[in-house]
Amino acid sequence: MQDAFSSPEHQRRHRPPYDPLHPPPHPSPHHTSPSHLTYPWQPQPQPAEPERRRQPRHHALGRHSDLRVLRGAYRRQRRVATLTALGYFTLFLLLSAFAPGLMASEVSGGLPTGLLLGLLQVPVTCLAIGLYEYTARRSVDPIADRIRRQTQLDAKREATR
Repeated sequence: MQDAFSSPEHQRRHRPPYDPLHPPPHPSPHHTSPSHLTYPWQPQPQPAEPERRRQPRHHALGRHSDLRVLRGAYRRQRRVATLTALGYFTLFLLLSAFAPGLMASEVSGGLPTGLLLGLLQVPVTCLAIGLYEYTARRSVDPIADRIRRQTQLDAKREATR
């Protein structure tokens, strides 16, 4: 017959939690701990030496200074082209709204100033597109080509390792 203290339920509830770093003392008074761990499930001491990894010679592309230069050149390129086209259109709208007398005046041969400025929107937009392509060829493309070549070289170096 089992009493209440020898039941498996009581032993499970009142058992101290297992701590692998501080195991319970061995019941034998003459026991000396071995210099090595005798149980495979106990944690093995690991050397504190950090894992050595080969550092890349170049920084990651997200931090690369050429990428920052490329982003800046591309940003300037977009701003110049956008402000050229939208700036002219905004000027046309402001003159239409706030200077209707000027827009209704005739330039020559019965051609009103407003119609002339409206027709000039097409060549100004073409000028903005040409300016965009010119700045791309002059400042953005050389930087992008240099980054592309460097990336291809880095990929070839990594493939040979």
